[in-house]
Amino acid sequence: MGENINSNLKGIGFLLLAMLIGSLQAVAVKWIGGNYSVLEIVTFRSLVALPITILFFRLEGGKGLPTTSQPKLHVVRGIFLFLSYTTFMMGLAALPLADIESIRFSGPMMITILSVFMLGEKVELRRWLALIVGFAGILLIVKPGSTNFNVGSLFVLISVLFYALTVILTRKMNATDSSATMAYFSSWVYLIAAFITSPIAAAVGEIPNAHPSIAFLFHTWTIPTAFDLFIMSGLGLVWAGWAYFMTRAYSVAQASVIAPFEYASLPIGVMWGFLFWREIPAGTTIAGAVLTLLSGLYILVQEQKQKESPSQIIIDNPPLESEA
Repeated sequence: MGENINSNLKGIGFLLLAMLIGSLQAVAVKWIGGNYSVLEIVTFRSLVALPITILFFRLEGGKGLPTTSQPKLHVVRGIFLFLSYTTFMMGLAALPLADIESIRFSGPMMITILSVFMLGEKVELRRWLALIVGFAGILLIVKPGSTNFNVGSLFVLISVLFYALTVILTRKMNATDSSATMAYFSSWVYLIAAFITSPIAAAVGEIPNAHPSIAFLFHTWTIPTAFDLFIMSGLGLVWAGWAYFMTRAYSVAQASVIAPFEYASLPIGVMWGFLFWREIPAGTTIAGAVLTLLSGLYILVQEQKQKESPSQIIIDNPPLESEA
């Protein structure tokens, strides 16, 4: 009994450390985002992340380079992740960190809805009620139709949607491919997608008076300063640190015990937002976050009850974090 408690406490510690490390990605992108294109940042991040995925593959006992029997699914999954990560960073350009983290709490809600329509999973009435509560929370945060509505909220929601699609697809793939293999192929898709879309964005050019999220996408590529290049490249290392501690957390502790602690991303985001930009969450954001949090926690608890074995961690995209 005592050993289980110690393992769970250790797992909670690893997970909270992963949350803290992962949050640095949002801080870094928000810090330098106004000076560069989102596609430029994605490219440098992926160049660093790619060799790290090979290291993870070797640590899993693999030899040579990862291979797969499902290349088409990896391409689709990689595109979903690329779109999720890119739109997430576009949202960062326009929204306070607290709002972004609150909107991302809708992840379990979207995954549940997609599981019904794409996997045919059955959801009982109580979980549907939880979904409605979560949806009400999102409306409070996004405030559609009001003067406080920010288009950046839509990009974060799009990011969560593509993440949810990735999770659904991963459920079909994790029986044959390891986490490191998935991360390796998705990193390649990131790079290829960035190289394909960058010339298109350059052809469109910068749009005068554009919304910050849109401006972030069409910003002209510029040669980064040494410090900014360090930050861009460091995003790959941040991902590696997050992946390691997240995997450690779920390998030493029960998923049902530590999964709710992933919601620590909100207070961490509030902390960074206040320290760096003096951002203070609005009352509606707090209220919406509470509703979405309660909905997500209920869904997570119900899912854990239905599982007979611990969840597998997908090291290139966390359940509540930004895509890796």
